[in-house]
Amino acid sequence: MSNQVLSFSRKDPAKFFRTLNKRVNEYFKENNIKRTGNWKLWVKTIIMFTIFLAPYFLILTIDIPQWAQLLLTIVMGIGMAGVGMNVMHDGNHGAFSNKDWVNRLMGSSIYILAGNVYNWQVQHNVLHHTYTNIHGHDEDLEAGRVLRFSRHSEWKWHHKFQHYYSVLLYGLLTINWAITTDIKQMKSYMKRKLSYGKFPSPIANWSKLVISKIIYVSIWIVIPMAVLDLAWWKILLGFFIMHYTAGLILSVVFQLAHVMEEAEMPLPEQDGTMKNTWAIHQLKTTVNFGAKSRIINWYTGGLNHQVEHHIFPHISHIHYTKIAEIVKETAKEFNLPYNEYKTTRKAIAAHFKYLRQMGMKPVLQS
Repeated sequence: MSNQVLSFSRKDPAKFFRTLNKRVNEYFKENNIKRTGNWKLWVKTIIMFTIFLAPYFLILTIDIPQWAQLLLTIVMGIGMAGVGMNVMHDGNHGAFSNKDWVNRLMGSSIYILAGNVYNWQVQHNVLHHTYTNIHGHDEDLEAGRVLRFSRHSEWKWHHKFQHYYSVLLYGLLTINWAITTDIKQMKSYMKRKLSYGKFPSPIANWSKLVISKIIYVSIWIVIPMAVLDLAWWKILLGFFIMHYTAGLILSVVFQLAHVMEEAEMPLPEQDGTMKNTWAIHQLKTTVNFGAKSRIINWYTGGLNHQVEHHIFPHISHIHYTKIAEIVKETAKEFNLPYNEYKTTRKAIAAHFKYLRQMGMKPVLQS
């Protein structure tokens, strides 16, 4: 990752963001509602945790066929992704509640998803939300040498097949959190002195990581091995299926928002300046999908409304369908793009089409 200091343009003669922000503020004021979550979010939280954890306790306490246990691990994966998108995400953005302790509590749900609050907030809140789709700064574009998401990334011969094998790798997202990613990220972020808020004590931060990982492994692997009359490899298989299900869902949702042909991937000037203001940059680098689908809106925690989320990350996702109308109309008024796909199916097809394009060997310019 690059250590170059970037700065966004401050020139917005038409005052797009000032106008948009004023209109969104007026919406909340006129309707006398808070920008954070409400009872609907609390109900959803209970449902998501139930989908995630109820199968775990059923497997541990009730004698059910192994094929049913296997199916329940898939359900757990669906619930795991649901908790991540709806509860953890809003919590770590400070959007779940107007009470800090509630946001910290809900944000800490990442620990039972195999992640780490510090790492996630730096990678997501700081790097991704600030430097969206900027090669060398937004880690969401980094996939080693295995996948090529940007024309600015080095091309390898195997990338021409990436639109076939990428989906197989997407499912490994969360299990990588559990095994390697958190350690690598914490080492990197602590060295670079990155933080979301006050920089934490290195000893306390590393201790929290180690302890949380021990507890995590104990809950999801050690306890099932001690309680269930199953071979160890079956326990690990169930653990892997749960993670693979969650990882596949989360990866696809994430990629549809930014790894698309419509999402620009601009580079800074040599002095580190970006062409557009931050808000306009977010419009040009982000894509919505399936906005009219109640199921997609409900389950993805509004992550299909990435345009709204990126411009207003501290507003709870339960408001996105309403403020989307304001954002879309304002963007049109200022002759700015508002990227969206009407259906999730079309967005998925477009994503893999884009991967195919990025997998083609670049033509050398003379």
